[in-house]
Amino acid sequence: MWDKWFVLILLVSIIGCLIFTKIKPSFIFAAAALVSFMSGAVDLDGIAMNFTNSSLLTLVLLILASCALEKTRLISWISRHISKGRLGTVVAKLGFSTAFLSSFTNNTAVVVSLIGAIKRNQAHAPSRLLIPLSYAAILGGTLTLIGTSTNLIINSFVVDAGLPSLGFFAPTFIGLAVLVFGVLILIPLSYVLPQSDSNEQDDLPYFLEARVESGSPLIGKSIAENNLRALRKLFLAEVIRDGVTMPSVTPELILLEKDRLLFCGDVESVATLQEIPGITLFGQHHLNGQSFMEVVVSQSASICNKTLKSSQFRDRFDAVVVAIRRGHERLEGGLGSVKLAAGDTLVLVPGKGFHSARQDNAKEFVLVNDLDSSAKLDSQKSAIVLLGFAAVIGLSLTGVIPIIKGLAGYIVVMLAIGAIGISELRRRFPIDIVVIVGSALSLAQLMMSSGLSKQMGELFIYFFNGWGPIGALIATYLLTLILTELITNNAAAALAFPIGYSMAVGYGTDPMPFIMAVLFGASASFISPYGYQTNLLVYSVGNYHIKDFLKIGIPLSIVYSIVVLTLIPYFFPF
Repeated sequence: MWDKWFVLILLVSIIGCLIFTKIKPSFIFAAAALVSFMSGAVDLDGIAMNFTNSSLLTLVLLILASCALEKTRLISWISRHISKGRLGTVVAKLGFSTAFLSSFTNNTAVVVSLIGAIKRNQAHAPSRLLIPLSYAAILGGTLTLIGTSTNLIINSFVVDAGLPSLGFFAPTFIGLAVLVFGVLILIPLSYVLPQSDSNEQDDLPYFLEARVESGSPLIGKSIAENNLRALRKLFLAEVIRDGVTMPSVTPELILLEKDRLLFCGDVESVATLQEIPGITLFGQHHLNGQSFMEVVVSQSASICNKTLKSSQFRDRFDAVVVAIRRGHERLEGGLGSVKLAAGDTLVLVPGKGFHSARQDNAKEFVLVNDLDSSAKLDSQKSAIVLLGFAAVIGLSLTGVIPIIKGLAGYIVVMLAIGAIGISELRRRFPIDIVVIVGSALSLAQLMMSSGLSKQMGELFIYFFNGWGPIGALIATYLLTLILTELITNNAAAALAFPIGYSMAVGYGTDPMPFIMAVLFGASASFISPYGYQTNLLVYSVGNYHIKDFLKIGIPLSIVYSIVVLTLIPYFFPF
């Protein structure tokens, strides 16, 4: 009896901290696991097994593999094709393409990759597309077992309960239905989103250069026809032709081969210029998937008052400069002709020599920051990355190799060909997810072994007396949905699964309907920006208010819930 009260107090404390404090969920769950261990409720072997759960390891490997996938030309290709047409057409294309990508790789990584493309689209305000982007990624995550971290976490609970592992396409039929209905309702709802446009040119500090290549589709067309004056967060400041700066850059100016285009933009502008066909970014022949780095030139630097060429920057530091910033000053002339000054901020593509000589470079650079942005892979490496990932999924589906082994081998190959680096993997390692899932597994085991989940299930059965398994199924789904909106999707799955499973046992029915109720309920975070990581990502980028999520999220959540609760008993009978 004491065990049940202990677990109940622990459970209430976790929910209270998640709702009423700003403590990171990973800290809360880690503290709960520590208390459980120190009290003797769980032993060390049990905790170790939970933190090495196969579904959790698969999730970690998928997130690390996405480091390579998001650098491929596929994202650039999609971004170029989804932005054409009316808003409704764009939302439909964005919704289905995002969902497809999210079904086979981590949906948070997909949103991170496409946010830049949405901000750079020329036809529609990003604020009308970013919430649909997040919701489409959530819907796409329900299509397969690996589409979202929540599905893999629930699968780990399923295996831990002694049940067979969920199939790769277990949620697919219901997921396809909610995707179609979800996109259909997102199309009209997108028109009620604010049409704020952040295309101001007041904060464009970086200076970039690109050259029009021979055979470029830009040649013979005006700047306006090439849409080079309508780029978001990227301003065409100068055109240099045959070493002479053009007196004025008008929309009617016709571009010629070997014209050098000088832009002002932010760090993401490097990716924007790489996506424009027919132009080559300054230093692009050295770009192939590396992470960017930001450095500030020191007062005592020997490169002060020297250009990149005269200082032999690349040979000396084993790094290529792709952008320069000097406060809010608009620089002139080509990137290679700018005389560096103390305080200049440089965006670099570093080589191995730069990393190994970081201490020696302390005199030259005051501040060194790793940036989240990365260069795009070339076509050959992009093809290797995409085909390799498709091969891993295909081999795992046909039972040739387990997906965990396939992903481990895939990451090794990506490291070998230079598509990703050790520093990127270290930076992207999902330590918070590992802590939450490992701790949550221990908590779920505690709830079931102490009998608390059984008693809570019996309590739900009592309240829904007369409704039968259908009433219990609806209760499980709604409980998970509410927890998802109040806390996080992963935490909601961890807390709701033991209760749903106990209700299935209490009714003597197949647990699969209840497992699916938890799976889809944990992904039903549409009303609040705080319940799902993709919502949080677009919340800040789109300058949204809570009311924007309410206007779109409530109707979508209602439709989603009706479809899910209608189809679960059909595809997974009791």
